[in-house]
Amino acid sequence: MSTGRSSRSAGNDARSDARERALHLLYEAHAKSESGSSVVESQILPVDDLVLEIVSGVDDVTAFADEIIAENAIGWTLARMPVIDLIVLRIAIFELKSRPDVPTAVILNEAVELAKTFSTDESGRFVNGILSTISKKVRQ
Repeated sequence: MSTGRSSRSAGNDARSDARERALHLLYEAHAKSESGSSVVESQILPVDDLVLEIVSGVDDVTAFADEIIAENAIGWTLARMPVIDLIVLRIAIFELKSRPDVPTAVILNEAVELAKTFSTDESGRFVNGILSTISKKVRQ
């Protein structure tokens, strides 16, 4: 995963930046086999409230998210997915489930952009395909 500022961050709003920072923290949590909240607590500098909301929210919905991802990722197991894709999907599912103020199209677009920026060449299409199906089930 790239550690430098990406070109997608230039000119983006605070919510986009928070999603990207949450992705980094959740990736670190995965690498350390810790919760996202635990990684946030170990940060030297304070973490923005929106980043904290996303990380904590993903911690809370991970079991639900993993279940719905597994049901809809035909031909894929969670273990076989790129870690970044899985984390991006979890962030999007948290937002779909818990942030009715954010339009579905924005959530999907942000997830696809994160996957395209930080994961494999095919990740944008993969994340988009799964989220298109899942979003209809999570947000009715």
